[in-house]
Amino acid sequence: MRIVVHGQQAFGKAVLERLLAQNENIVAVCTAPDKEGRPVDPLKELALENGLPVHQPASWKTPEALELMQSFDADICMMAYVLLFVPQPVLDAPRLGSFQYHPSVLPMHRGPSSINWPIAMGAEKTGLTIFWPDEGLDEGPVLMQKHCDIGPDETLGDVYFNKLFPMGVDAMLESLELVKQGTAPRMAQNLDDGSYESWFGKNEARIDWQQPADKIYNVVRAANPQPGAWSQYNGDVIKFFDVEKTSDAGTPGQVVSVSDDAFVVACGSGSLKVKRVRADAGKISASEFITARGLSSGDQFH
Repeated sequence: MRIVVHGQQAFGKAVLERLLAQNENIVAVCTAPDKEGRPVDPLKELALENGLPVHQPASWKTPEALELMQSFDADICMMAYVLLFVPQPVLDAPRLGSFQYHPSVLPMHRGPSSINWPIAMGAEKTGLTIFWPDEGLDEGPVLMQKHCDIGPDETLGDVYFNKLFPMGVDAMLESLELVKQGTAPRMAQNLDDGSYESWFGKNEARIDWQQPADKIYNVVRAANPQPGAWSQYNGDVIKFFDVEKTSDAGTPGQVVSVSDDAFVVACGSGSLKVKRVRADAGKISASEFITARGLSSGDQFH
């Protein structure tokens, strides 16, 4: 089959590596435009190392972009982490269309932060979907789904890198085999049974100390490593990464106790024992933060 790989970053690279290992016929690699001052995209780097043609349209919504996709004379386009909007004519240009990876069990958690939200909401399970995209927001028919648990202490990084990333690469290759065999399903989504959430960004990662420790703990997990759950201390933004739930009580946001290697901050109910934060100097241990800021019981996070 004549295959176009459209994607970026580590996930796109991993998919291309597997395709190359299987000696698949990759006729083109498409990725996001280069950004000044940023490293070369890993997918682009791998493609160039293997002599594959690389294309980086700034937009897929132009006649030139459609002509480009048509010029590949492709059977299928595999979309491995694509953030740019791709209109229907471009999606349909390959003879068998285009399929895409999404890290949630659609129609739940459609949108750009589909790994963060279930963790922040305290969900115990999530998964991934390979689907046939249309011009809706993650609304196309489903080709394949896989499920995984979210451990009670697992972070965004744990769930993605240890589960959804490797499962996703496998699912992309499995989906290609179904397409080759002519047995790839197209199961319509019932959007009324799902949800859409926008970016899990700075506002969503802000800690509200009036909330119970359980809820704040989930926000910290959902924002680790990015964007980082945060609060203010003496006017400075402090991000929280390595924390544990404890039962200490106190005024929400107030430092209840300080030890050699951690400090405890009270929540609306319960508290959090903090072991690692990010301050001006980057990620540092709680003991370094305590020493640098002279943190003591009674100090307040806002």
